[in-house]
Amino acid sequence: MTEQEIEQALIEKLCDLKYTYRSDIRDRTALEANFRQHFESLNRVNLTDSEFARLLDSIITPDVFAAAKHLRERNSFERDDGTPLYYTLVNIKDWCKNTFEVINQLRMNTDNSHHRYDVMLLINGVPVVQIELKTLTISPRRAMQQIVDYKNDPGNGYGKTLLCFLQLFIVSNRSDTWYFANNNSRHFSFNADERFLPLYQFAREDNSKITHLDSFAETFLIKCTLGEMISRYMVLVASEQKLLMMRPYQIYAVKAMIECIHRHCGNGYIWHTTGSGKTLTSFKASTLLKDNSDIDKCLFVVDRKDLDRQTREEFNKFQEGCVEENTNTETLVQRLLSDDYVDKVIVTTIQKLGLALDGTNKRNYKERLEPLRNQRIVFIFDECHRSQFGENHKAIKEFFPKAQLFGFTGTPIFEQNASAQQIEGQQASYKTTADIFQQQLHAYTITHAIEDRNVLRFHVDYYKPEGKKPPKPGEALAKKAIVEAILAKHEAATAGRKFNAVLATASINDAIEYYDLFKTLQAQKPAEEAAFQPLNIACVFSPPAEGNKDVQQIQEDLPQEKADNQQNPEQKKEALKAILSDYNTQYGTNHRIGEFDLYYQDVQKRIKDQQYPNSDLPHAQKIDITIVVDMLLTGFDSKFLNTLYVDKNLKYHGLIQAFSRTNRVLNDTKPYGNILDFRQQQEAVDSAISLFSGEATNKSAKEIWLVDKAPVVIGKLKTAVQQLDDFMQSQGLENKPEAVPNLKGDAARAQFINLFKEVQRLNTQLDQYTDLTDDNKATIEHVLPKDQLQGFKGVYLDTAQRLKEQQDRGDKKGEENTSPEVQQLDFEFVLFASAVIDYDYIMTLIARYSQQTPDKQEMGREELIGLIQSDAKFMDEREEIAEYISTLEMGKALDKKAICTGFERFKANKHSQQLAELAGKHGLEATALQTFVDGILRRKVFDGDQLSDLMAPLELGWKARTKAELALMDDLIPLLHKLAQGHEIAGLGAYEQ
Repeated sequence: MTEQEIEQALIEKLCDLKYTYRSDIRDRTALEANFRQHFESLNRVNLTDSEFARLLDSIITPDVFAAAKHLRERNSFERDDGTPLYYTLVNIKDWCKNTFEVINQLRMNTDNSHHRYDVMLLINGVPVVQIELKTLTISPRRAMQQIVDYKNDPGNGYGKTLLCFLQLFIVSNRSDTWYFANNNSRHFSFNADERFLPLYQFAREDNSKITHLDSFAETFLIKCTLGEMISRYMVLVASEQKLLMMRPYQIYAVKAMIECIHRHCGNGYIWHTTGSGKTLTSFKASTLLKDNSDIDKCLFVVDRKDLDRQTREEFNKFQEGCVEENTNTETLVQRLLSDDYVDKVIVTTIQKLGLALDGTNKRNYKERLEPLRNQRIVFIFDECHRSQFGENHKAIKEFFPKAQLFGFTGTPIFEQNASAQQIEGQQASYKTTADIFQQQLHAYTITHAIEDRNVLRFHVDYYKPEGKKPPKPGEALAKKAIVEAILAKHEAATAGRKFNAVLATASINDAIEYYDLFKTLQAQKPAEEAAFQPLNIACVFSPPAEGNKDVQQIQEDLPQEKADNQQNPEQKKEALKAILSDYNTQYGTNHRIGEFDLYYQDVQKRIKDQQYPNSDLPHAQKIDITIVVDMLLTGFDSKFLNTLYVDKNLKYHGLIQAFSRTNRVLNDTKPYGNILDFRQQQEAVDSAISLFSGEATNKSAKEIWLVDKAPVVIGKLKTAVQQLDDFMQSQGLENKPEAVPNLKGDAARAQFINLFKEVQRLNTQLDQYTDLTDDNKATIEHVLPKDQLQGFKGVYLDTAQRLKEQQDRGDKKGEENTSPEVQQLDFEFVLFASAVIDYDYIMTLIARYSQQTPDKQEMGREELIGLIQSDAKFMDEREEIAEYISTLEMGKALDKKAICTGFERFKANKHSQQLAELAGKHGLEATALQTFVDGILRRKVFDGDQLSDLMAPLELGWKARTKAELALMDDLIPLLHKLAQGHEIAGLGAYEQ
């Protein structure tokens, strides 16, 4: 089907769904006239023309978040006679009672934008959904990139017309359909370091995908469903000024809870795997319950002080101030007794709730709460199987007989794991989740999440030391051997320290011993290996509580640490003090054991701060490995933690929780979560996978959860390199980097991009395998030698840059100007940017190069230039850095500061020279052109009048002057973009068409 036929079929489908097709709305005037008619009808008012013009001025905004709030709220507007008009844009009480219309081929701006919008859905005349249709087998990322580009198009209508109210974008090639939320540009852009925007496919309750456009329309675009999706299941994150769409499984879980409450169906639990966004689901459930008149109170109950704080912060992130802090039990009791609407939803800890219901308490909490006994209270428990749950659950049920209890868990307790070994050597018995919560309301397991790419698969390396008889499962190895293995494998496991790791140990004594061993062994390393850069090691375990309420609360869910602290507490306290002292020296902090929680928060923040490049935050301020016992193994999230070193016995839910610290999705540079297990726990891993994989699928759970073994991926790499080889030979060329520039035509270049991108993806995956044997490494080197790989990366970036410029021009001028092969390309530059190599690192290498003498050469000029040219981070400066290196003499011995200053001077001279050449070519004064360009860069604004002043001395007639201006701008625009270093220059767009 052609794009037009797909569009026509969709419109017919929407008409079947009782949308009104408005073929008469094709431009801005018609869109606004239609909106006016609906607005006046809804608000029972007749506006004058001047009032309507002022209304449009007051509601149209480039701020997507502000527009989204406006759409959902009651607003006011001053009429010509000074009286206020209270209005809504749509019927916000009942979204189903709005008018739903469909329009197509809308063109908002005919002056300087070539873009037509395929299909738009209007609710009450307000455009809320844009549907872009493709016939190409175009990747969703690429289609999204186009929409991002359209939003940056100088003539776009997104910020200057009613299109500012768009909530959702839908992209479909008929067989494959995706949707995503509109956002302000900082949440709506692509760059080499971030994952692409959150993309959704709609799904049924059993998580089977609905991808065909007809089926998608029949389920998602039904008028009431679409109204509900926008009004109830989008979340406006106040702290980040961002729109979030709930995922289908989150929506089904919330609906199931609300239905259960509505029908008085008792308790229930939601099994949503770790990393699937349980906080957002529970937040949405509790806010929807806030407006439910059947409910008197909704308590969101968490365990552990850090989770309480974390959840409160998360909730308040979604809606500022929606959850007050409960610093003590007295506050909780007062808020429970309050009739104020703001106190209807309360976040508290299970421990405080237990104190409030404790009849022996001298503040008589229980007695004071007596009036609530027969009220309908909903309790939502986060991670509902935590240690303290049993007694509190009983107390709640006895005190609130009409209460309904709902639990969220990523790892339910089943019969098999109901008696779980929590502490090494001690048994702790649990009831199952179903015993307590009666019924499972919805499941979204880790198997679903991996298949949806919401979390990553795992690579598990069961480490076997050389020489020794194979250790038995669960048997501990010598700690020194483990530390040496970690030091040897950490670079590979963490992609050259782009990511960081946690080392899980069996006891506090083990953690202390490991900390000391790292210190000793790293101190010895430089003697063996001059270039060795020590890893930053932190260690966190709770101190003996000694009556400290904060620590007692933290320890309630840290059974191993609580037990350990009863043996030789003073010795452990001294060890922790020494660890804190090292930490304070390393990071310039001032933590004390008495305020342990602040130290724990600081450690968590530094693990998350790994996301910043070293040029923004030096590596010295980050943590490479955090040694833990129980802490951080549940409830802690960081996309930049990718490795777990395991030297403790784990089982069932404890194992899944610990492994799941590593598998948050970032982008293709993080292909999986890395587990390096030093205790041969393959049987425990297999048991946990089979228990938590949910219902069987046509693939075995292990196949879904675990990445392929190294030989399989090496086989795939061989195939990918062979395909590249076959392609190059089909073009009459050798499969060598230097042959790529000789490819003829865009179709061939595009094919090279796709083939080599796959080679690089597999290479990135293998780079992080910690269990490659010497034979594996030799095979990889044979398939694609390192120097050849680097050469290919360099020509990939050259070719990609050229095609990307073409693609951008095509997007601006309409796709027909670009070949379909180029139009479809998604370059994924993130795969070609090294974590280790940044600007700072390169300047250090250049300084080192200038200090070498030819007889003691570590790295030659060509090698250094090759390194820079194969890294995507330097795409805009690679030529200049290479030229600069060529001007340096070996043996000159410049320091890094002199190199940096020299490079800035070199660039400035080069740009002045380029401008002088341009001035000569176009008959202009070099100083006048330089002043003109400096003015643009200073203000980031292009002024057409100043261009006219620049051209005035040429004394040309208007026709000749227009021609001369366009010729100059053709040459000048690429240089302006380069000099602006990624900053937008307002007003330049008109000359880029």
